[in-house]
Amino acid sequence: MEQKIIGWAEYIDFPEWGVFGVKTKVDTGARSSALHVEDLEYQPHGRVRFDVIYSRKPPYRRKSVEARVLKRSRVRSSNGEYNERCFVRTTIRIGDVDREIELSLVSREKMLFRMLLGRKALEKQFLVNVNHRNLLSSRPRKSSETKKDRKKST
Repeated sequence: MEQKIIGWAEYIDFPEWGVFGVKTKVDTGARSSALHVEDLEYQPHGRVRFDVIYSRKPPYRRKSVEARVLKRSRVRSSNGEYNERCFVRTTIRIGDVDREIELSLVSREKMLFRMLLGRKALEKQFLVNVNHRNLLSSRPRKSSETKKDRKKST
């Protein structure tokens, strides 16, 4: 299998969840991947409901999602503290590559990137070029409708 070269940052889609254009830092120092979520609620039958927050500035783009809990595990964060996190499995898309990964659901409210893509998600499929970003993806386009166009329609 030929490995794709990605940059140190990419925009990632979650097609199963209808979430697109999540700003992601590729982090080869992190074993697992982590996604910023809010309002995490455990549901019956091994499921979890949460809101994916995939913008940093108001108005915050958010999407409510429900997924099956894969596991709960202790994770050491970048500041060295351990906390228990919920892990789920889903398909991500980077450019034209779809891949099923495990990721933890966590608050990354103070972080610049809404997601970290760790080594386990990269292995055997991607090589990282740290000199570039967005080699497989591009910044999501905003709506082509302008404020001027909206005023005309009212």
